[in-house]
Amino acid sequence: MNVRIGADATKEEASAIASALAEHTDDDEIRVFVGDADEPILVRDIDLTAPIEDDMGPTEREEQLREEIADIEAGGPSKYKERLSEQGKLFVRDRLDLWFGDGVQFEDGKFAHFDGWHPDSPDVNENDESDRVPADGLLTGAATFEDRDVHFMANDFTVKAGSMAGRGVEKFLRMQQRALKTGKPVLYLMDSSGGRIDEQTGFFANREGIGKYYFNHSRLSGRVPQICVLYGPCIAGAAYTPVFADFTIMVEGMSAMAIASPRMVKMVTGEEIEMDELGGPQVHAEHSASADLVARDEQHARELVAQLITYLPDNSDEKPPRAESKPPRKSPDGIDSVVPAEPNEAYDMASVIERVVDHGSFFELQPDYGEEIITAFARVDGRPVGIVANQPTERAGAIFPDAADKAAGFVWTCDAYNVPLLYLCDTPGFMPGSEVEKESILEKGKKMIYATSSATVPKQCVIVRKAYGAGIYAMSGPAYDPESTIGLPSGEIGIMGPEAAINAVYANKLDAVEDPEERAEMEQRLREEYRRDIDIHRMASEVVIDEIVPPSDLRAELAARFAFYEDVEKDRPSKKHGTIL
Repeated sequence: MNVRIGADATKEEASAIASALAEHTDDDEIRVFVGDADEPILVRDIDLTAPIEDDMGPTEREEQLREEIADIEAGGPSKYKERLSEQGKLFVRDRLDLWFGDGVQFEDGKFAHFDGWHPDSPDVNENDESDRVPADGLLTGAATFEDRDVHFMANDFTVKAGSMAGRGVEKFLRMQQRALKTGKPVLYLMDSSGGRIDEQTGFFANREGIGKYYFNHSRLSGRVPQICVLYGPCIAGAAYTPVFADFTIMVEGMSAMAIASPRMVKMVTGEEIEMDELGGPQVHAEHSASADLVARDEQHARELVAQLITYLPDNSDEKPPRAESKPPRKSPDGIDSVVPAEPNEAYDMASVIERVVDHGSFFELQPDYGEEIITAFARVDGRPVGIVANQPTERAGAIFPDAADKAAGFVWTCDAYNVPLLYLCDTPGFMPGSEVEKESILEKGKKMIYATSSATVPKQCVIVRKAYGAGIYAMSGPAYDPESTIGLPSGEIGIMGPEAAINAVYANKLDAVEDPEERAEMEQRLREEYRRDIDIHRMASEVVIDEIVPPSDLRAELAARFAFYEDVEKDRPSKKHGTIL
């Protein structure tokens, strides 16, 4: 801005004029000329980023609002906050600091259940929790977590034990509905005793009440990742959020979830049971499969989620984020030494995986449930993949009902979030027997095959060693539209293993041989003939599989195939949905 003033003006007057104009201009420089002079008597640079100083300041009204906010953020009565340390857990706002630091972008509904009270009001009794319910015991908002934008909700256990009522329910529902619009992940930091029974009118059975949580969970399922961490005993309605989430983490010595409290269980059934035995981490990690992981403490829970989210996109329209490629922890050259030649000899499939995937990327889910199958995220050359692998150290890698159920859910989740699938097959097939029939081996095996059949992400199947019976179907064999089926030289594909086949086909012939040595020789000969018939070379010769790969080249082969098929598109038949899952 150029300004020209009278010829007799002083430099002090020019400076005063420039200062006055600086408050009213968007120019970054003011030049003051005196009279007809060609050069300015004064040049004033203006920092447009600095606020203009004036005598205006916060009013008493604003100061009162800040006091109200501070009081809300203090949570419930101090006696309940003091008990948190005894329970080994953080106050909810300290928990948000742990998770997000300065990354909380904003909070919604902080004044829920405010009703005009003020911290200095003579009607407020800080020793009586019924006087007020700060934020209605539920925090919702948006934050930055590991450089990702997320929605969050967190219960305040100091406010009526984190229980849920009308206004908190409204906040929860709005957060879910906004996540549907934004397509950003949701973190549920749960510590709730369930619905507030003495306030149930207006939120329990309403169209926009607590039941809508699970309607929205269902709509969000497969659209955006929903991740839940449990910090306390979540009972009844509160227990449904963790089971609806895509991934649930419980904390040792702290978490529990159950359809009813131990007291209610005793009332209804007469059974006396402690909370941990009823619904603690061990119950849900080993038996129900409702917990994907168990954390040691609050810090560890955050670390687990921070690692988990690196394998997932923000929503179902995006691909998982790539990372820098890292060599495996151990050389792929050792793969063939890890896999025994005999089909029934045990070995740890994790020893194969660590020679295939990027160092530090192996992230197993539900490790204590259905242990005959490994389900894990990992990276191959920086690309996230979901691994479904038989585990020969656990019941020879046979597929039991729990393992099939676990694999089906994992495959379905990977497909929802565009995570390619890697199947590592070494199984004698589905386990037969009366007990597994009672445990729904057919029903749960069906779900695993259905999930594998319906997945539209790129799939690679590796026949590591044995692939017998319907195991080859569940593990995405040639009939299941994998992008590739490749074998290692130790591989075999057949209706059943050599021992079972010989007993099934040649039982009468063998029984007719009386001499034990002659019988043993015949069994060995028949066994070798059968193994030649199901050998991976025979399968490759008949083009049943695509290729036999030297084990040392397996990682490079998979990296090349996942890269090549990265953009493959697959369509499901036009229909509303299947009926299996």
